[in-house]
This record gives sequence, C-alpha cells and structure tokens, in this order.
Amino acid sequence: MLVLGIETSCDETAVGIVEDRFAVRANVIASQIELHAPYGGVVPEVAARAHLELMLPTIDRALVEAGIGLSDLDGVAVTSGPGLVGALLVGVAAAKGLALAGDLPLVGVNHLRAHVEAAQLQYGELEPPLLALVVSGGHTSLVVMDGDGSFRQLGATIDDAAGEAFDKIARFLGLGYPGGPEIDRIAREGDPAAVAFPRAMANDGTYDFSLSGLKTAVIRYLRKLEAEGTEPHLADVAASFQEAIVDVQVDKSMAAARAEGIERMVIAGGVAANTRLRARMQAACDDHGIRLLVPSIGLCTDNGAMVAASGANLLTAGVTADLGLAADPNLPLAGRADAASAGGGTTRSGPGRAG
Repeated sequence: MLVLGIETSCDETAVGIVEDRFAVRANVIASQIELHAPYGGVVPEVAARAHLELMLPTIDRALVEAGIGLSDLDGVAVTSGPGLVGALLVGVAAAKGLALAGDLPLVGVNHLRAHVEAAQLQYGELEPPLLALVVSGGHTSLVVMDGDGSFRQLGATIDDAAGEAFDKIARFLGLGYPGGPEIDRIAREGDPAAVAFPRAMANDGTYDFSLSGLKTAVIRYLRKLEAEGTEPHLADVAASFQEAIVDVQVDKSMAAARAEGIERMVIAGGVAANTRLRARMQAACDDHGIRLLVPSIGLCTDNGAMVAASGANLLTAGVTADLGLAADPNLPLAGRADAASAGGGTTRSGPGRAG
C-alpha cells in the first residue's frame, strides 16, 4: 500500500510517500525559513501564499523520488488540523484534488498524532499503551495512546509552547531563526546551572506545563545585567534556560509513566530534535526501565512522511473522509484516531481505490 501524505500546518510545505505503513519511499520538504526569518517568526499570510507556490512542485518531487506515478498510489492523506487555518486549507485543497483526479481514498490526519506515529517509520509497530511527549512550536502536551488507538491527554501547556518559548528567547538573545536549534547549539558551550531560572508548575501535582513565567524571568535577568552594565554570558543563559524547560518535561514525563504503569515512551514534534532533551530523557528512561522511542531529526520536524504513515494506519483501519473534509485549526489530539477525518463525514471502507 502506497500512501502520499501532505503537511502544511505551519511553514513547511512537505510531501511524503510511505509504503506498507513503515517504509519511507519519499520525504520532500520545501522550507520557508528564509521567508520568515526577517520577522523572527511565522507570518500566517506569507506561509499560506508560499504553500500555494510550492505545493505542486513538492508533490512532483516526491513522486519522482519514490519512482512512482499518481496511478500507483492507494490513498492520499493530509493534515487537516491543528495549525494555521490558511496554511491548512492549501494542503487540504491539494489533497482533495489529488484524490479526485486519481480516484483515491482521502484521509484527514491529526498533525499531532502524525508526529507521534512518525516513530513507526523508525521502530515499526507502536505497541500501546504508549506515553508521548509532544513538543513543538505550537504545542506541548503529555498524552497516552491507549490500546484502542485513541489518545488521552494527561496535561498540556497553559500558556506558551516549548518551541514558541525557544523562538522568543532566541530572538531576545539576538540569535537566529528558528530559535530552537540556535539555543541548542550555543547551550552546548554553557553551564546549565549558571542561572537559577524558575521551574514553573514543577511540583504542582499535575502534568501541565507553563513557560511564560520562565520566558519573563530570562528577559528580566538580561535587562538587569544590562542596567548594571554587565555583559551576559549568552551560552550560560541559553543553557540555563534550556535546562529549566527540560527539567520539568523530563520530571513530569517520568511521573506520568509511573502513575500510568507505562513502559514505552515517544518524544515527538520539532522540539524533540533538541539534543539536551533527548539525552536527559534517555537517561531518565534508562533509570526507570522505560523504552524511549525518539525519531530521527528529519522525522521530528514537520514532514509529509509522518502524515502518510498516520494516513496509512487509518486506511488500514478502514477510515476515510469524503470531499467535504474541513480544515480545523483547533483540532484536538485527544480522542479517536478517525477524528481528523470526520470533518466532511467519515466513511469506513477498505483501503484501496475510492468508489
């Protein structure tokens, strides 16, 4: 079974092709970083226009990379939410056009679920129950994939997402965009214990996260040094800021794993590419006897292969959508696997050609 996946939830125009749920045949990403870098963040209108320009060339490149034609596909999957509504609409429209032109089943995919299921492209079948820490530019959530394939949210950020906090502090430090990789890079030369930044909600008994206070604390610290005429050691600031985020994410993940009796965990999303988070979480999982599944860097950031994999799972389960599939910028992760395909009237039929 060959499934093409389209991802346009934010600023990456991405198309992937996956064979039999686990094998990546193509994974093409047209980056918009240079377009948004002057603004220090993603401009929704700019992202949507770029998706329009890049969509067809990216689809063509993916088909060439996979060595197949449209007629060889068995289904088309697309991120239908959550994300930027204008960006999502471009991908959903393109997927509908492909499905209609090729008489192919259409599948709506939840972007966050796709991040989790990207791990199957590296590790094979994901065996529930599975704990997942989903950390990205717009999301920070701790969820459980139960035995029936549904997701149950244990906690989430009450304000800033981890990736958003990285970008904002990187901008304040005068580093490049996107901020996460820049802070990760410079933090390797710093002391993570140099500055005692707060660990918000660390011991509140929940699995929720809060990062706005940490962000404010970093900015106040830097302004205090500026007022004193003291030059900050940026590597120490970056390392201490990063450690404050990682500490809480690791501690809450381990607490959730113990409480739920879970022995397998996935870190998913763009921030899962952070080297400190990967190392600290691996050490904690080793200490607690938990198997950690961390996708490769290329599968952590937004990509089409993860959407194709998630779509292939839905097709295998007999879940498809009709051409009324809607883009939902607030689509929740928690719930049944077929929720993302329900916008246009979910149908259940076997994988293969539509009709």
